[in-house]
Amino acid sequence: MINFKRADHFQIVIPPGRLEEARIFYTDIIGLEPIERPRFKSKGYWFNIANIQLHLSTEEAMPRTSRHNAFEVTDIAAARKHLQNHGVEFMEEPAIPGRERFSFIDPFGNRIELLEML
Repeated sequence: MINFKRADHFQIVIPPGRLEEARIFYTDIIGLEPIERPRFKSKGYWFNIANIQLHLSTEEAMPRTSRHNAFEVTDIAAARKHLQNHGVEFMEEPAIPGRERFSFIDPFGNRIELLEML
């Protein structure tokens, strides 16, 4: 058995050549706090998101899949409105009792779910 303590980070990949565009999207539109990233051979950015980290790196674009990261928010309606105001693409998710949720697609094809516990 593995006794998990907490989630540490999630990684999202961005097509090569669009990393600066991704940094701007995740800081200016999503509002994440950039944090220092160790120097690796690969390029990327790290951000704080609640008590975990989001890591951006590059990889060739792939077709959309059901893979995604999900984050709980405190006001799902405000989050939806904010993203709509920035022209972000949405995907509606099947209903799950006790939570309201939706997914959005970042400009790089990554699916991210936001949810609020009711």
